[in-house]
Amino acid sequence: MGRKKKSLHDYAAEFCDLSVKRHVVEQKEGGERDLVEILYCKSCEIPMSARRDRILEHLASARHYRNKRLEKHTSARLHATTLLMSPPVDFAAGMSVLDQSVLPQSSSFVFQPNPCSTSFSNNVSSPVSHHQNMISFRTSVSNSTTNTVTIRHDMSTLNSPSRSSPLYNGFQVLGHSQSSRPSGQRHILPEASNNVAPNMAMGRYGNGGLMGSRIGLALFGACSGNRALFKSIEEESDCCLLYIVEDCIQDLECAFSTDILANTRVLRGQDAEIVLNDERVSGIIICSLAEEGSEIVLDALRAGKGVFCEKLLSLDKQMAESCFDEAARCGQPLVCGLYKRFDPAVQFLYKKVHNKALGRIQRIVSVSRTFPSPSLSYIKKAGGIFYDGVVHDLDTICWLLGENAPDTIFSLGHAFCQDIAALKDADTVSVSMKFASGAIVTLDVSQHCTRSIDQRLEVHGSEGTLRMDNQSALGITEQGTPRPVCSQLHYDRYKDAYRDLVKHFLKTLKGKEEPFITKENFLWTIQVAAAAEQSWRNGSAVDLRNEALDGTVIKTEVP
Repeated sequence: MGRKKKSLHDYAAEFCDLSVKRHVVEQKEGGERDLVEILYCKSCEIPMSARRDRILEHLASARHYRNKRLEKHTSARLHATTLLMSPPVDFAAGMSVLDQSVLPQSSSFVFQPNPCSTSFSNNVSSPVSHHQNMISFRTSVSNSTTNTVTIRHDMSTLNSPSRSSPLYNGFQVLGHSQSSRPSGQRHILPEASNNVAPNMAMGRYGNGGLMGSRIGLALFGACSGNRALFKSIEEESDCCLLYIVEDCIQDLECAFSTDILANTRVLRGQDAEIVLNDERVSGIIICSLAEEGSEIVLDALRAGKGVFCEKLLSLDKQMAESCFDEAARCGQPLVCGLYKRFDPAVQFLYKKVHNKALGRIQRIVSVSRTFPSPSLSYIKKAGGIFYDGVVHDLDTICWLLGENAPDTIFSLGHAFCQDIAALKDADTVSVSMKFASGAIVTLDVSQHCTRSIDQRLEVHGSEGTLRMDNQSALGITEQGTPRPVCSQLHYDRYKDAYRDLVKHFLKTLKGKEEPFITKENFLWTIQVAAAAEQSWRNGSAVDLRNEALDGTVIKTEVP
């Protein structure tokens, strides 16, 4: 059996900003009356299509946001004015109004028409009789936005002074032709603009938008971001997420909690200027992939915002340099998302190495196997395994050893997945390096792993060895194998690293810390990644001893 189709009332119950409006339509032939139900937005007063994607698109639009805030602000002001100007209430008189006999019999009741719907005749001489045996219903769905209920009346009952039918309880009853709004006032903005309305509160920080000492953030490209990063932002008490800029709105429900989505304004990429012009936003987190995110980085820096770029800034050296130079010119921090440096276990190893606790470093072995495998579309946009996986291990190793790059690098790789082979990329690689200090390093990087992520690191020195094994949530491992019994995802393994990375970004916005990864660190890291890819494609070692940061295009071009 297929899935039950949602009714208009189901959508109205799911989205509090929507409602079902009813109109009475009198047919010219037959004397029948139809009750037409329309799903519409209460703030914008426009009909809505009964499709979830269209509803989400409208609710995330700048037009709907401004109409909703302006309506709420105006309603609060009118309510306060009414309380001040209303006369004392005569409770006895109020009770007598319940008697329908005291109502004026000559009053005409007008059902407010929808301004965007077809014009119907909505004037009824008097309320319909309360007796239900005079009315029969025939319900039919006329289109995706309306339901129609046919009403057959004994016309003599239309002029009856008896009580109104409960059928009309959902209608807005107006005296004569008066509007529900004060004359001369219009509260709905007909056109969306990129200007931020003054004194508008937002999300959880209502009543003037006061955020206290918390830092306002905006996030771009959420559908390409890491769930551990999103969780860290949600749990961080020193910041508040004001905006999410994403074109694929339907995917946000899987990335963020319901509370965040309910209190954060969601925009499409075409409305990015709203974010850049909002003075409450101090920092922008960019999760878009390299070539898409570099332009956003430059725009954010020029708007006076600090930037945290989760992915690589760019695979082009000139563009990456432009981002760092623009940050220096604007005096804004630019934090790169090479997250493995911030892992507490790696931080512990770093302190031991630099305190000479292990003596002279002789050998380092790193294993990085992801679970589950990334999607094919993501790999294609991210630049392949060398720029999405290997680059993070290269940065960690060079940082541990205190050297910019190895003297020699050699790579082997293979694509076990046919789809990856079609992209002329590898899904499993082994990278061997020798540094000027004499340290020999081996990286084992793969996009294939069973049951759980595999992340290990061994550092061998002349006076000792330290090993970072896989972390188990239960603290249990199977006998004879280091694999944990409980499956562990990338989110579970590196959630602490992303938490510390977000804290570091907030400190740079406050001026308490300088960005941990410098321009030189970043450019060297991606140049070594390019050399590793070049070695794999050419089948020969690459000598970096005489290399300098003078290449224009870092990523190897595939013919």
